[in-house]
Amino acid sequence: MTTAGDIMHRGARWIPAHETLDRAAQLMRELNVGALPISDENERLCGILTDRDIVVGCVALGHDPARVTAGEMAHGTPRWIEASADVGDVLHEMQEHQIRRLPVIENKRLVGMISEADLARHLTEDQIATWAESVYARTPAGP
Repeated sequence: MTTAGDIMHRGARWIPAHETLDRAAQLMRELNVGALPISDENERLCGILTDRDIVVGCVALGHDPARVTAGEMAHGTPRWIEASADVGDVLHEMQEHQIRRLPVIENKRLVGMISEADLARHLTEDQIATWAESVYARTPAGP
């Protein structure tokens, strides 16, 4: 059985909720990533911050990224998966919530992230096609 731990990118890092968006952007550059899990004061997942969130949710609105915190950008219920979960559960979680990045937790600690690139490296073409169709599917327009 292939698990989340088998396909994840190891070495993921938190951005504490109290850190500013300019620091988050610097950390993203250092780590060469486009998203960081946000942790609360107890190192519990409270959101995910993307480079797009910083640009669209802060800079494009005329806000100063040196004054806005990662925690202020955390919206909704964060999704995650246990490292021991089957890859089918990973795909289901990402499909069900139409997300492209998924933090991986082991013993209540962040141990990695699963991104689209990780899926592409580890899944069959059929698995990737099914996943992509469901994550990128558009919601039907109403009458």
